[in-house]
Amino acid sequence: MSGDVHVRFCEHLKGQFLRVTRRNIYVRSEAAGQRVMRGIRTFLEEVLRPRVNEAKSAVEQPWKRKFLGYSVTWHEETRLRIAPESLRRLMNRVRGLLREGRGRSLAQTIENLNPLLRGWIAYFRASASKRPLEELDAWLRRRLRCLLWQQWKHPAARNRRLQALGLPPERAWKSASNGRGAWWNAGASHTHVALPASYFTHMGLVSLLATQRRLQRVQ
Repeated sequence: MSGDVHVRFCEHLKGQFLRVTRRNIYVRSEAAGQRVMRGIRTFLEEVLRPRVNEAKSAVEQPWKRKFLGYSVTWHEETRLRIAPESLRRLMNRVRGLLREGRGRSLAQTIENLNPLLRGWIAYFRASASKRPLEELDAWLRRRLRCLLWQQWKHPAARNRRLQALGLPPERAWKSASNGRGAWWNAGASHTHVALPASYFTHMGLVSLLATQRRLQRVQ
């Protein structure tokens, strides 16, 4: 794209704009962006007269903006990615569900999480970035390990559980009585050995990355 960017809003004589309309306009430079922004703002305010949301209107680099939950990468070969705000929103919803289900079994907790995870990744299946989904999958497993560690409560119970999950007695007791917090233990090697990714897969936890790949194959 080169030169000026001409944007025209067409409206039937009896038509009306939706109450909320979002648009991203991409140009080659900041100067062009400022010029287009001025023209669009003048047209909207003086001709169509909708209310412009100043907080959400800006001229900025594409990878710093989001649209319908998506953003783009900064690489020369631009790819669609999930906006950071969308990732944080999912993480906050997961935290809320886990707080509500602290007394539930792991199977129940996973059953409650899965509809949220399936719906979320179905919406973001067009994303081309793999790493955020890998990191989210790892974060979800750590949250569940943390939940289990809290449910086990006491060193004696943790020792029994770790041994039942395959840790040698000496390592299980040392890990169970280390005095560290639940989040630290959820990321430590002993819980990764006792509760590997395959454990949660066997329990039915949805993998965001695996589900996205499956959805992309059937498109």
